[in-house]
Amino acid sequence: MKIVGFELENWEKETFGRLKDKCELLLTDKPVSENIRNQYEDADIISTFIYSDLSAKALKQFKGLKLIATRSTGIDHIDVDYCHKNNIAVSNVPTYGQNTVAEHAFALIHAITRHIPEAVARTRSGNFSQEGLQGIDLNGKILGVIGTGEIGRNVIRIAKGYEMEVLAFDVKPDKDAASRMGYKYTDMDNLLSRSDIISIHVPGIEKTRNLISEPQFKKMKPGAILINTARGFIVNVQDLLRVLSERKIAAAGLDVLPEEPVIREEAELLRSTYTGKGDLEVLLADHMLTELQNVIITPHIGFNTREAVERLLNTSVDNIDSFIQGNPQNLIGNN
Repeated sequence: MKIVGFELENWEKETFGRLKDKCELLLTDKPVSENIRNQYEDADIISTFIYSDLSAKALKQFKGLKLIATRSTGIDHIDVDYCHKNNIAVSNVPTYGQNTVAEHAFALIHAITRHIPEAVARTRSGNFSQEGLQGIDLNGKILGVIGTGEIGRNVIRIAKGYEMEVLAFDVKPDKDAASRMGYKYTDMDNLLSRSDIISIHVPGIEKTRNLISEPQFKKMKPGAILINTARGFIVNVQDLLRVLSERKIAAAGLDVLPEEPVIREEAELLRSTYTGKGDLEVLLADHMLTELQNVIITPHIGFNTREAVERLLNTSVDNIDSFIQGNPQNLIGNN
């Protein structure tokens, strides 16, 4: 059996080494694309991160693919329908960074509420003035948490340590957790209108696309702060750009953008022959958000701690090993 690991840094490759006695193993730092080299086409199993192209067109290059072991919880980068129709199993890592992403959400909250980027930039230039840097306490503020899965509940756990009041919305409320942890479920409209800070922790699926857009922004209280560490397309960035520019909400902390893999190639914005897959209007909105003073954007690093990535790698390798042994685990959907 041939296994190919894509998008692997050198230190990550060590974990995959425990498979080398069971199969032919190739490891590369490159992502899957529509033009992979011949040496990968006969892979039985591939493992990728989220920046590989796992569309039907790209997957058709693999002649006998049996398993995609994605090193992520989300699967929106994979054409799962194509996989089901072609008997390709898909496994993911259900949990690995519940506390990790929650901690990053609060890093963004602190960066905004205490003006950390501006303060650091100012002192590095030799200016120690405190003008315009007055922050706000989190103690006593209302945090609205949209989505109370593993990450959302970790956000709530941290918030309770600050003695924040927490309102939550979820399509499947966990009332036992609410009672145990001391938060309240409410409807979306009430959460939006009352929360000082809103943090998004829903899965990136078609039903959550543009979950937060103009109607929701209109219901937010003036001065609200939006945090998104989930998936970029959950927030309509064109509407977000408008309300931030008009100061209808105070600020946003974003670890994800709808077109984040494309915006890294910023030169594409300047090419008159731009023909990328991304929606150009959304891409331009993403780019403009990076220029706003009341927006903090990090490059999808919420999951990226040494401990979380090690958990992710180990589970991914376990997924592959269990599949080889005939006892697959963490399979998605109809597999």
